[in-house]
Amino acid sequence: MSAPATTTKKPFTIALVDDYDVVLLGLAHMFDAYSDTLEVVEIDANAPLSESIDVVLYDAFAQPESGHAQIGELVKNPRARHVVVYTWNFHPELIESARAQGVHGYLSKTLSAPELVAALEAVNAGEIVLSEPPPRARSAEELDWPGKQEGITDRESEILALITQGKSNAAVAELTYLSPNTVKSHIRSVYRKIGADSRTQAVLWGVEHGFTPDHRRIERWVTEGR
Repeated sequence: MSAPATTTKKPFTIALVDDYDVVLLGLAHMFDAYSDTLEVVEIDANAPLSESIDVVLYDAFAQPESGHAQIGELVKNPRARHVVVYTWNFHPELIESARAQGVHGYLSKTLSAPELVAALEAVNAGEIVLSEPPPRARSAEELDWPGKQEGITDRESEILALITQGKSNAAVAELTYLSPNTVKSHIRSVYRKIGADSRTQAVLWGVEHGFTPDHRRIERWVTEGR
């Protein structure tokens, strides 16, 4: 009697979308141990767009999340079978907006690597997966962000990135759903860590240390979806 045939489950494909190299590379490295489950097929802004992707993971680091226009465009893109937002910002308005745009997942950066992979598997299987709003906590240790090696926290990094983009304190507070005083506190902490005495010095430091976004990654997905 012959042994029953075994079937090998093919990994699902995932594209990582964010404007910051260090964020993308850190996230890709986080998935290295799960190559039997998922295959990261796109993190290069200059790679040709050809085939459909099972899951597009939109990392919301330092993005103007209040509009969510880019998320809507990703959902419309015929190459993106499923779109997942990956963020630490769980303001109810943001979650409601993302769901209205038609995302298939809204996942917390506090998830461990196994939890994140399990959630993405569920999305690929057709489920809508929404993380429980976490208490404010640090992102998963496996992740990376600009300035992490200098001791800048994930939230401080996002604020410095927005400042480097030219956002005012009021705009940063609006985009991050933080109070103006909290934003000022984070900025003072960043100044101490990078040795800056002024906003101009902080912006120059940000430009020199990877806080300038490369919008080509998101723009390519948006353009193709139209």
